[in-house]
Amino acid sequence: MTQESISTLDIARQLPGVIRRAPAIAKGLFYYSLKSERNSVTLGSIIEHNASRHGDRPAVLYEDRRITYRELNEWANRIAHYLRAQGLSKGDSIAVFLENRPELLAFVIGAAKLGVACAMLNTSQKGRVLEHSINLIEPQMIVVGSELLEPFEAVRGQIRFGHDNPLLYLADADTRREFGDAPEGWVNLAEQVSQYPRHNPAVVNPPTMGDTAIYLFTSGTTGLPKAAPGSHTKFVRAYGGFGLMSLNMGPEDVLYCTLPFYHGTALLVCWGSALAGGSAIAMRRKFSASAFWDDVRYFGATTFGYVGELCRYLLNQPASPKDRDHHLTKMIGNGLRPSIWKPFKERFGIETVAELYASSEGNIGFSNFFNIDNTVGFSTAPYALVRYHEGTRDPVRNQKGYMEKVRPGEPGLLLGQITKKWSFEGYTQKDATEKSILRDVFKKGDQWFNTGDVLKEIGFRHLQFVDRMGDTFRWKGENVSTTEVENIIDESGLVEEAIVYGAEIPGTNGKAGMATIVPQGPADQFDPDALYRFLSENLPPYAVPVFVRVADAIEKTGTFKYKKVDLQKAGFDPSKGSGTVYAALPKRQGYVLVDEAVFGQIEDGDISF
Repeated sequence: MTQESISTLDIARQLPGVIRRAPAIAKGLFYYSLKSERNSVTLGSIIEHNASRHGDRPAVLYEDRRITYRELNEWANRIAHYLRAQGLSKGDSIAVFLENRPELLAFVIGAAKLGVACAMLNTSQKGRVLEHSINLIEPQMIVVGSELLEPFEAVRGQIRFGHDNPLLYLADADTRREFGDAPEGWVNLAEQVSQYPRHNPAVVNPPTMGDTAIYLFTSGTTGLPKAAPGSHTKFVRAYGGFGLMSLNMGPEDVLYCTLPFYHGTALLVCWGSALAGGSAIAMRRKFSASAFWDDVRYFGATTFGYVGELCRYLLNQPASPKDRDHHLTKMIGNGLRPSIWKPFKERFGIETVAELYASSEGNIGFSNFFNIDNTVGFSTAPYALVRYHEGTRDPVRNQKGYMEKVRPGEPGLLLGQITKKWSFEGYTQKDATEKSILRDVFKKGDQWFNTGDVLKEIGFRHLQFVDRMGDTFRWKGENVSTTEVENIIDESGLVEEAIVYGAEIPGTNGKAGMATIVPQGPADQFDPDALYRFLSENLPPYAVPVFVRVADAIEKTGTFKYKKVDLQKAGFDPSKGSGTVYAALPKRQGYVLVDEAVFGQIEDGDISF
């Protein structure tokens, strides 16, 4: 179950470790607190610093490739010189369409040295969604890896570019040594870059900490993606807050990351943390549960980057005598469910879980600085937890028109105050930015970012994630938290994965609970009544899912987010989606199979809920 409160003893247990990390914490606070206006600390300057101080240490590990900080900096310099020769300068942008490989990092650094922002395209996008994402930025150029040439070519004719030669090609190879052959109409980027000098470029109008370094895209699971600009400030705060204060990494450390680098958890949090210690980032093209620990041993990884579902996949692998045969003791990421937090740590020998809360576009972040279980930690940024209308992102205003903070321990909508120091960078679309800003919250003229997430304080200013707004639904006049139901299903020991949402039944108010699950064993041997009994013993009647879809797998985005909208559209119709659907019908103790006949009875109102 989730931890309900943090005691003085919990904090005291962690103080010896905090004291040992004191020098790194002080340094981290310095970087985390830097003001962005005109400050010269940027991604480029961090790389140059590491090249000077840790030049011969590995910066990037990938397959059998080992790239030192000096080599990475020189590679990025060649890219910067090339881009400048093409007329690009501070304020311009380039789209990046590459899967996880060292070229992606080198290109982001090279562009960043000039103040050119990289739009990090989701590599699973195609068609209209890909076209939309690129045109949101209207980049001068795009760099495309041969592994993604086909989906780009399908939309190439609909893209607007701001350069005469916008198409930059990279072969799927070690492009520092193998250039490959570029298709007709494309610039062979690796070949061109090799002709430029490797010294640090002298830039007349250099970027500052507040300038845009990257664009990150929302997943688009509920519509077309939005583009969120990310300044160098985000790299610097990840560098100080996560890399130094939470993980305290050093040059001997290796952070293994299989998350996609078009996402902030990999690009900002994981890479930023590695940069802080002069540590290496070990990349893998895509996550593999079966290869994970072999990779960890091969790279000598001491830390890894995660999202919660990735940890679930690892925990679901058969136990092995080698489960602790590695040097991995730390992990950083988000979304680790309470039901697997301790089992994961205990099975694999993890000492530090640097769970965090943040978003690509937001101005508020939390970090589990004290390494306490089941919390996203605390934040030095100004924030508030306020009352909200159930099932929406809308906060409640009182008779005076202001919002009200919740009591300690009570779930509330998280708001981050927008100030000069804690600015909200928003989206490229002004209307989308405006929708996320709340004004006159506690007094006239104040501004706050609406995260859309519900959290609660569990002591010592530590927060615990409760629910994402819109993931709460009403059934039988009661509010049901999908996250809490998912946690209970996890504890049953009967399922590998579970996602809960509301399903509409004709002629009823609200939405009935529905769960799509992947069982521990074969789907055709799953016992739905065993799950029903467990849920009935651990949940109030209104929260027990009315419908259960048993499937072999649940489709996800590239960042392991469930495609919940598709599941909601399929509902409990057995002819839609995959798997088998069961229902807890009125006056029955257990789940029954939903076939076409039962489905028709429910739709026609012959079965009353």
